[in-house]
Amino acid sequence: MNKFLMIFLYFDPGLGAMIAQAVVAAAAGILLFSKNVMYKIKSFLGLVKEEEDNFDSIDIDDEDAQ
Repeated sequence: MNKFLMIFLYFDPGLGAMIAQAVVAAAAGILLFSKNVMYKIKSFLGLVKEEEDNFDSIDIDDEDAQ
């Protein structure tokens, strides 16, 4: 019985790397998802300030072309 339990305690380097990758991916996914949710909540409550566009338009008006 003890020998059977020892088989499941072995982690090879590939499995350890896969577990580490899953933990990092889960943390990144939670971070990005929570930022998106918080932005939507803030915009719903009106707490997001819209930044003014400081760039000029690159379109040529008909008046400028003549």
